[in-house]
Amino acid sequence: MNLVRLWGFCSEGRHRLLVYEFVDNESLDKYLFGSSSSSGSGRTLSWNQRFKIALGTARGLAYLHHECLEWIIHCDIKPENILLNRDFEPKIADFGLAKLSKRDGSDLNLSKMRGTMGYMAPEWALNLPITGKVDVYSFGVVLLEVVTGSRISSWVGENGEERELRSFVREVKQRLLGREEKSTITGIVDGKLHRQFDYDQAAEMVRIAVSCLEEERSKRPTMDEIVKALTKYT
Repeated sequence: MNLVRLWGFCSEGRHRLLVYEFVDNESLDKYLFGSSSSSGSGRTLSWNQRFKIALGTARGLAYLHHECLEWIIHCDIKPENILLNRDFEPKIADFGLAKLSKRDGSDLNLSKMRGTMGYMAPEWALNLPITGKVDVYSFGVVLLEVVTGSRISSWVGENGEERELRSFVREVKQRLLGREEKSTITGIVDGKLHRQFDYDQAAEMVRIAVSCLEEERSKRPTMDEIVKALTKYT
């Protein structure tokens, strides 16, 4: 299971303590765009590690969305909340903003926006009822960051507008539909890999990311569908 395990808790007076499993290699952001002080700084994730992280994260979210008694919406999927163990297997962490939702098809109404700017689905700003598709959107941003090695989520203005990100996604979508797929994928993949990557896996990851970032949430895939799509390329 690609979730950080909770080993125990303590509640004494006003003090609250959660004890989680130790995860050796810190968080994904340290390896994609870490600072000089982080342990992952200077180390480039191999393509195999990136694909493993993408698939494992998708499996973790699929478990939350489709296998729990109630639908668990994480609400804050980002590289900082994806921890890596010694084998670089991803573990989704930080459920401080997570919410439970019934499986009867009813949406979740939240009074406040939750998450991190740049990873938040449009429905948060539109004050629409929330579903697991907000996690799907966030996963799409993370997936692009894994492929490119760039902080895609920073392409958001101070007022929360995502014009640059939407423009990028729209352009990629058009190119994938045309005859420019190969050059587009090659141009998107992190240059630090020096073209040492699996083209078919990269193309599928980009296609999935673009579909996750659809503004209309009904057009976004489910996490189960994403896992099935990625598994075909293992």
